[in-house]
Amino acid sequence: MSTAKLTPARRRAVAGADAATGLVRASERVLEGLVDGGFAVRHPRPPHRHYLTPAGRELRDRLLAEAAAESAAGATAGPAGSQDPAEPGVFAARTGGEPAPSDAAARAREVRSAWEGLAELRRLTNADGATDVPCAWERTHLASAVALALEAGGLPPATDVTGGYVVTPAAHQPEAVRVDRRPGPALRELVRGAGVLEAAGWQVSEHPERDGGMYLLASPRRR
Repeated sequence: MSTAKLTPARRRAVAGADAATGLVRASERVLEGLVDGGFAVRHPRPPHRHYLTPAGRELRDRLLAEAAAESAAGATAGPAGSQDPAEPGVFAARTGGEPAPSDAAARAREVRSAWEGLAELRRLTNADGATDVPCAWERTHLASAVALALEAGGLPPATDVTGGYVVTPAAHQPEAVRVDRRPGPALRELVRGAGVLEAAGWQVSEHPERDGGMYLLASPRRR
């Protein structure tokens, strides 16, 4: 079977296969099509699960790379001078502490475009096409994904001159990130941030600080 003839459902199933084991979850019709195309194999023993073949794994890598490239292209800055200086022409999530953008309106357009691109990446790479839970790319780029969700939700990151949120890796929790408000606790903004992240598909917990403040831990929600 030519990859050009793969249906969207088969593409989603391959892209959403388990990275370690190659286990594919999809309807019987989709699985049969992947077996016929040489992209999956049916295990002979019950419960007769399906796993990617070497060709299927190669296809999975290619689909994820294409989806990531499409997402990045959709997030590319438009007007001249609106790009992040660290990565000219390419959208970069703001995790907090960076200089303020020179053009707030252009930045808002870039964030909106990047969020739309991420939603499309979810649709293409999540096994069931779900857009309400993080995809594989987000699980390997936690800080950037959380920062984008917050900024797309209308919460500004901290800059070198203004306060706001800061996203950092969570100590001893590789599958989570920490969200703080700097300077000061500003609990209302953190609570609002928790709601934004939950609506974007993240699991969020609140944790008290000794000074009476609070921070958030965010990790990808699973179905």
